[in-house]
Amino acid sequence: MGMVKKAVNWARIKSPWILHFNTGACNACDIEIIAALTPRYDLERFGVQLKGTPRHADVLLCSGPVTKQIEERLVRIYEQMAEPKFVVAVGGCACSGGVFKGCYNVKAGINSTIPVSAYIPGCPVSPKAIIDGVVKLLASLDDGNKK
Repeated sequence: MGMVKKAVNWARIKSPWILHFNTGACNACDIEIIAALTPRYDLERFGVQLKGTPRHADVLLCSGPVTKQIEERLVRIYEQMAEPKFVVAVGGCACSGGVFKGCYNVKAGINSTIPVSAYIPGCPVSPKAIIDGVVKLLASLDDGNKK
């Protein structure tokens, strides 16, 4: 691995920028994601920063199942992110469709539309679980550097 690539990977792992996107959730997981970013849980201590545009984000945090209305927009947001990009499905609905699975306007979980790097199950997911999932994703990227 070249020196520049190592430096870029180091920066990505030490300061990942995330984008939060609700694909049709009931907002319970959204509240917990925001709570994970507040000073009480302080996800920022791992260098994580919330961004408002997919062009600046490394990690896409998705909550909720993919609805037919949001599917095209989710793909567009994913395509706007720079490589390498990672997707984290937050909550049971994002992982598999959850309680909304089988509804006439719901497709399924996030992985039915875009590739998912990590799954954080729960309904709603606790901020501690979100922090654990993001840190494990970052650790897996760091392990990939060592190989």
